[in-house]
Amino acid sequence: MRFSQYKLAKLFATTAVGVFALVGCRKEDMSDQPKFYKPYKETAIFADGTSARPLPPGTVARGHLRLEEDLYTGKVGGKEIDYFPIPIAEADLQRGQQKFMIYCSLCHGAKGDGQGMIVKRGFVQPPSFVRLDNPPTDPAQRERNDRVRTSPVGHYYDVITNGYGAMFSHNDRVSVEDRWRIAAYIRALQLSQDAGSAPAAAAAETVAPTAQANASGPETNVQNVDKNR
Repeated sequence: MRFSQYKLAKLFATTAVGVFALVGCRKEDMSDQPKFYKPYKETAIFADGTSARPLPPGTVARGHLRLEEDLYTGKVGGKEIDYFPIPIAEADLQRGQQKFMIYCSLCHGAKGDGQGMIVKRGFVQPPSFVRLDNPPTDPAQRERNDRVRTSPVGHYYDVITNGYGAMFSHNDRVSVEDRWRIAAYIRALQLSQDAGSAPAAAAAETVAPTAQANASGPETNVQNVDKNR
């Protein structure tokens, strides 16, 4: 008899707990409760009427803390730099050539002379990175070519990053390091095609220290980059 009463009490308790649990988890209440699972959903909780909260000042996304101004902008104090903030070895020049052929040669030509496929299709000719055997007769175009050809490497990085004139930004296509490798390959083009010219001499002074550092070993590379910075 006692055993039966115990089983009955246990069954009653279990049933009661189940009933209360079902009552407390009604689907209607759960689906109507406030929640911000949709971006920019309207809400009356905040004064501006939106569930999306503004980021606190100074917020930096994970992996985007960019302290090296020269590396990420190509400038120091607003002035374009004329050195490479990363080590440049032969493999880097080869990758720079690969990326140049993919993203740049269509407009600037494989030789960097501004004779890319778009020019043959009737589009406006971009400036040349290298000295031309037959420079343009138009003074404005010739001045533009000379200005681009003698620009510091930071200028090439900045243009790849932010675009310039008819050229759009490539910062979502080309990584930071690859932008510098492209700039290094442009310097290599100038060295190979502008032999004896002033821009070539300046290019040699830019590339040579880094090349020598790479030949000396990784420790020298770091010292060279820090010194340039």
